[in-house]
Amino acid sequence: MATTQNPRKTPKSGLKPQTAETAKEPKKRDKVRGRVASPPSRLPPASAHLPLLLSPLSHRLEMLASPAALHLLLPAPPPPHRHHLAFALPHPAPPLHASLPSARAACSRRRVRRRAPRHVGARASVAVAAEAEASWSGPAKFSVRIPVGDREILVETGHIGRQASASVMVTDGETILYSSVCLSDTPNDPSDFFPLSVHYQERLSAAGRTSGGFFKREGKTKDHEVLVCRLIDRPLRPTMPKGFYYETQILSWVFSYDGIHSPDCLAITAAGIAVALSEIPNKQTIAGVRIGLINDQFVVNPTTEQMEKSELDLMMAGTDSAILMIEGYCDFLTEEKLLEAVEAGQVAIREICRAIDVLVQKCGKKKMVDAINLPPPELYRHVEDISGDELVKALQIKEKIPRRKALSALEDKVITILSDQGYVAKDGSSGVTESLADIVEDEDEDEVIVDGEVDEGDVHIKPVSRKPHRQIFSEVDVKLVFKEVSSKFLRRRIVEGGKRSDGRSPWELRPINSQCGLLPRAHGSALFTRGETQSLAVVTLGGYQMAQRIDTLVDTEESKSFYLQYSFPPSCVGEVGRIGAPSRREIGHGMLAERALEPILPPEEAFPYTIRVESTITESNGSSSMASVCGGCLALQDAGVPIKFPVAGIAMGLVLDTQEFGGDGSPLILSDITGAEDASGDMDLKIAGNESGITAFQMDIKVVGITLPVMEQALFQARDGRQHILNEMSKCSPPPSKALSPHAPLIHVMKVKPNKVNLIIGSGGKTIKSIIEETGVDAIDTGDDGTVKITARDLSSLEKSKTIIANLTMVPKVGEVYRNCEIKSIAPYGAFVEIAPGREGLCHISELSSSWLAKAEDAFKVGDRIDVKLIEINDKGQLRLSCKALLPDASPDSNSKQQTSGSTKEKVPQKDDVVKMTTRRPRRKKQSESEPAGAE
Repeated sequence: MATTQNPRKTPKSGLKPQTAETAKEPKKRDKVRGRVASPPSRLPPASAHLPLLLSPLSHRLEMLASPAALHLLLPAPPPPHRHHLAFALPHPAPPLHASLPSARAACSRRRVRRRAPRHVGARASVAVAAEAEASWSGPAKFSVRIPVGDREILVETGHIGRQASASVMVTDGETILYSSVCLSDTPNDPSDFFPLSVHYQERLSAAGRTSGGFFKREGKTKDHEVLVCRLIDRPLRPTMPKGFYYETQILSWVFSYDGIHSPDCLAITAAGIAVALSEIPNKQTIAGVRIGLINDQFVVNPTTEQMEKSELDLMMAGTDSAILMIEGYCDFLTEEKLLEAVEAGQVAIREICRAIDVLVQKCGKKKMVDAINLPPPELYRHVEDISGDELVKALQIKEKIPRRKALSALEDKVITILSDQGYVAKDGSSGVTESLADIVEDEDEDEVIVDGEVDEGDVHIKPVSRKPHRQIFSEVDVKLVFKEVSSKFLRRRIVEGGKRSDGRSPWELRPINSQCGLLPRAHGSALFTRGETQSLAVVTLGGYQMAQRIDTLVDTEESKSFYLQYSFPPSCVGEVGRIGAPSRREIGHGMLAERALEPILPPEEAFPYTIRVESTITESNGSSSMASVCGGCLALQDAGVPIKFPVAGIAMGLVLDTQEFGGDGSPLILSDITGAEDASGDMDLKIAGNESGITAFQMDIKVVGITLPVMEQALFQARDGRQHILNEMSKCSPPPSKALSPHAPLIHVMKVKPNKVNLIIGSGGKTIKSIIEETGVDAIDTGDDGTVKITARDLSSLEKSKTIIANLTMVPKVGEVYRNCEIKSIAPYGAFVEIAPGREGLCHISELSSSWLAKAEDAFKVGDRIDVKLIEINDKGQLRLSCKALLPDASPDSNSKQQTSGSTKEKVPQKDDVVKMTTRRPRRKKQSESEPAGAE
């Protein structure tokens, strides 16, 4: 690493550090400067006491009573340790409660190869002083009410979580969320990734509930909580300064939830306020809101009841002047309408940010600007000089793996020159011509100065060598700078040459290829390839048992009948890595693809299956989540799911400042970006839908923010890209089968009268279990609304179960014929015949035969099976049957007479008494309204 000053001397005065040991020693000669180093005085200067001495007695007593004047009576704090003298504050000693230097600020200057020691004592003293000051009058509490939409949110700080760097409580209605920010005492090793971790948890106690499982304590982070963590992390990261390496942790908990005001949008704002109040030197304050579209009106932070009617679910975050993050889902909303929603959200965010700035002026902490540690400026020029033409050639390689290997080899070469061998600048100048060992001699060789005299002849001045010296830089700095220089060269090539790494123009898409039916036993499969990005999508169909159950903060359980699971193995990028539970990135990408496909699914009434889509990324070079959308759409069609419209997804990139690279200054939008363009660009915008509208979108910004005109240009360019992708998907070979797989289960849904459901279940579930065992079906699901869903593997078992359930729940109608019915008992006046399980009717002796019978036993016996016709239902609900009405020699006149007389006595059944054979289901996202009721 290039070093510009000697760490053993004071930056400005050149004095050696004063310690307890050196204070007692005689004066020594400073070998470096060649002059006498006198120890600094430990008492304040006389001028500091002058205002106190010249004031009247009453004023002097009043001045002494103030904490700000206590430092005038106390000795100045000892200077820092000699190894950290370069970090001492140059200004006079501050008041007592802030007189000690911050441990973090002490580590903020040019770093060396080893990590700086921790100043635990100094930080603890500051904490104790603050606590003592607060104990005199209690903890200081600051609060502000911020208008958001049609109501206000309350922000409070200073009374809770005082040992954290910053903490806030945000209240909306009766929903209360707590968020805190903490920093490590010492910086991490430099890296190209800001060490930020975010954790969000919804405590079930916030809604007065506890977990329904065996473990009552909250444990593993739920998928919904992971998604909120990502919503907090993504807008905060672009505001963090480069060179700030203190590990930062943001913790958010929902402590109270009223079921009306959602806590997820509050979590973004709470985290932004906590960061603004802390020591983190973030660039700008951020806030987040949710936007809904209800009756063609945009609503800011809508309630849960309003969201059920909303056509849009948009989460966005930004600053008072720009957008940093958007993510949302809609039902084929147009680009124009989406831009209006973003504009409405930006107005609300601007008002929140201004209110936060007012709060920060009152109680915000001093920012750790001095802790920012950047590589030496001359290192950028040296890396460009060394890499030069080789870097340009490496960036022109079209294939990802060869390009990555070429860049890695070039990086090793640059590191070897700058970190191991040393570098001599082309102009012959160098930042450091001598090492510390050449300049500073051993401290043991210092000579003692007597009576303050200086022998000028003893001054040791070493001649400067005429040979140029080599500069040595830190390997970490070289890696960071090489990455930035590579990104700069790539952006310059796109702007100046109009061509990307693979030779495409900014709006051109990569070649697309797709095929279906790869996996014979899967219910549906598709392989979608776009350039070097490839997704293998597999669809599995099942019954209600396959639904994904979710334990939420609002209610006991919800279930999803459609879900998409995204997998990103390390092999897809040619690397070796960890395999285990899904990462946060996999959960986030899977949810984005899932919400993009959900609007095209049929209603549950038309297709009563639970649908699971698995997207395994087999190759990745950018936009794998959008490849999952395209592959998943084709796999759904291959599984026979009757989708409404096909959809596709595309990722867009951005080079914001083109004037830096010789452009006209207007932003340059890139269609279908690769991984390198994603890493080096300023934006990653993913949009899914068709040519008429959008179903899902997600945008991450890597600069301070973009404006609405830039976003508008990206949205319309993305629409053209989606149309091209849909055209290519229509050329899929082999095409999707669009028929139900023979290996998929059969599901039939029938509707019965709700009061008949208990007849199907039976005592303790005895009847329904016997039906499953007798027929061999997989499952029978019943609902309190009279819905019965039968899942079977073959048609014969399905028909058997349908017949049994229909007979159990039947409502007899006059004129119906019942075949092969068993005679259960015989009486002198006729026979009792069972027309359905548990339902018997009387066939009078006069209706048993067309000829006269003295006794019923003369023609029939118990156990015989006959065909009967229902000819009458009396006022008591008793059934009158006739066997004679079905005999060939029966008189038509008598039959018609009987039917007429029977119909006059018949009580006409209501419409809901009829057994309806249908296929059921409301919208998929509201399936939970009926299924949990059936479980009860």
